[in-house]
Amino acid sequence: MHFNTLFWIIVIIVVLQFIWSQVLSALNRSRMSDTLPEELVGIYDEAEYARQQQYQRANSKLNLVEQAVMTLVMLAVLFTGTLGTLENALAARFDNEIVVAIAFIAIVVSLMMLISLPFSYYDTFVIEERFGFNKATRPLFMRDTLVNLLLTLVLASVALGVIVFFYQLTPEWFWLWAWAILTFFSVGVNYFYSQLIVPLFNKQTPLEDGELRDSLMDLGERTDFLIEDVYLIDGSKRSTKANAYFTGFGKKKRICLYDTLLEQMDTQEITAVLAHEIGHYKNHHIITGMLRGVAINGFQLWLMSLFLKSPALAEALGSKTGDPSVILGIIAFGMLFGPISELLGLVGNIISRRNEYQADGFAAHYGFANPLIEGLKKISSQALSNLTPHPLVVFWNYSHPTLLQRMHALIDEGTQL
Repeated sequence: MHFNTLFWIIVIIVVLQFIWSQVLSALNRSRMSDTLPEELVGIYDEAEYARQQQYQRANSKLNLVEQAVMTLVMLAVLFTGTLGTLENALAARFDNEIVVAIAFIAIVVSLMMLISLPFSYYDTFVIEERFGFNKATRPLFMRDTLVNLLLTLVLASVALGVIVFFYQLTPEWFWLWAWAILTFFSVGVNYFYSQLIVPLFNKQTPLEDGELRDSLMDLGERTDFLIEDVYLIDGSKRSTKANAYFTGFGKKKRICLYDTLLEQMDTQEITAVLAHEIGHYKNHHIITGMLRGVAINGFQLWLMSLFLKSPALAEALGSKTGDPSVILGIIAFGMLFGPISELLGLVGNIISRRNEYQADGFAAHYGFANPLIEGLKKISSQALSNLTPHPLVVFWNYSHPTLLQRMHALIDEGTQL
């Protein structure tokens, strides 16, 4: 195998990504303490804080081992030219380049998920079990894994098949056609997410009549937000951790509450959470986030179109034909795009954190500052969340501000009101 310049650039990117992820993890570990920090008094007690620190250490160790194994596998694949060998073998068996691409991605995705399976199993049935979070059975875990694999294969096959198809039709403008089709597909998936994707994993039932439903419906009227219904997600069959989310847009928008949320929070606190979710909608965060994603996808496809004809991309992943390869070119470009993707993700996280403050501010405007603070404290403490992450980790990785940052902002917002 000939190691060209692009090959070594890809290797450097893979290694640096691993090193950077572990630097961030080490910075978080440096903030750990055996003594309850003063700012967390009233959120954790001494015993729960010690338990949280143990939980953080366990997850950090697992992350280190998993990332190290995945990096070593990736390097082994690169240095042995395995991807090039696989593409050559599939091309010799199938005449259709689209079939070759779909078979290629199916094999690669399946093997990568197989490698990650022991880590996911250990996380669920050792770490989450030890700290009292896991409620999933092993049959449910295996079913989720299989459904995840099939769903990933379908989405990846559609995306890759569209790109290869239009590349064959028009190499110069394939990116524009692929961008249009994939945008239509992704918007459709988002629009019908609750009807198509969620039922594959969870049961959704309308919230029953009662004090909570009345409070949520009243909030909808006060905020001029049409609530056709609020749905409960049976998250308790997998974990004790609570969550709530808003999905869709237009007539398909839906508020979903995990049933564990009802066990951990009172009516006012849950209503405050809904006020926060409505705040996202009222501030157009859902639609602007979608448009931002569409623009990034277009930029990535356009940039890829400038390099896909280069045989050096395929050669970097082990192709011995000396000709360009669409599938190998796409994967090689994806690896080279990694640093740009990190920077785009960083910008996205900055925007997301700003959006969270705005949604919190919306809830505070309707008098829910204190209930939201109490609700966030309960969710964070019961999930053993790390409430003192390193500032650089927050800046680089966090899509949400920390609990303390949100609390301080809500207190200030409440004071101004």
